[in-house]
Amino acid sequence: MEDVTGMDILRFSLLLVALTAATGAPAGETDANPAPTTKDWAAIARLPDWSGVWTPFVSDQNRRIKADPTPWRPEVAKQVAAMEAEEEAGRPRGLFIDCLPEGMPSWMLITHNAFEVLYTPGRVTLLGEMDGNRIRRIYTDGRGHPPDPDPTFHGHSIGHWEGGTLVVDTIGVLPQSWIAVSEAVGVPNNGDLHVVERIHLEGADRLYDDLEITAPKVLARPWKTTRIYFRQRARKYDIVEGVCLQGGMASKQDEYGNWLYVPIPQEDGNPVPPK
Repeated sequence: MEDVTGMDILRFSLLLVALTAATGAPAGETDANPAPTTKDWAAIARLPDWSGVWTPFVSDQNRRIKADPTPWRPEVAKQVAAMEAEEEAGRPRGLFIDCLPEGMPSWMLITHNAFEVLYTPGRVTLLGEMDGNRIRRIYTDGRGHPPDPDPTFHGHSIGHWEGGTLVVDTIGVLPQSWIAVSEAVGVPNNGDLHVVERIHLEGADRLYDDLEITAPKVLARPWKTTRIYFRQRARKYDIVEGVCLQGGMASKQDEYGNWLYVPIPQEDGNPVPPK
């Protein structure tokens, strides 16, 4: 192998700069997310109006536990029955206690918090109120799923519009992400989760999410169910910042007068008031 001189490095650097200037991207890369055009922004005006804040129909969530029973595999149904018995006895397990995202499909199934919908060219984004990281990006620019997606709590979602219905396909969800029927009852999906949603308006102020959830490790067959959200336009319903760890922290000043958050000591699982 020949020695690389400083002049060789300089020539390569100049070539890379020239390629970048000509293409707008580093050599060997393509622009996967082109800048939206005026036409792209104008197309958003033709989409159905999903503005405002959406809050879940919680009583209907509870009703559907029996109306749309989850088709658990027999061995999983035994786990679920034990969790239900503990909840009934006043000893709920609590699935979402470690400040991890609810993830898919639990966010859409059992959330008690509000969310907003943001339209931008090539994407629909769901912005949640809690945990600081509750966000779903649904790509509508025609891309497919990556061949080997990096698993995340919310997975990789692509969608397309069929009239006023957004059809969403989600894969690449972490196996640790729950399939929950309540905040105390559910199991991890354990891998190979696939969720298809058809999200659409029913009337002016109800948003329906028709879900088909396939999870062969824990479900005997695909589970079809629906969740409903109410539109709220009053300002008192605006999204607020929710940070799950903040309730376990106390505010105090250090020796320099800086305001900091410090953990509240706990005994038997209950925070001890700071001195």
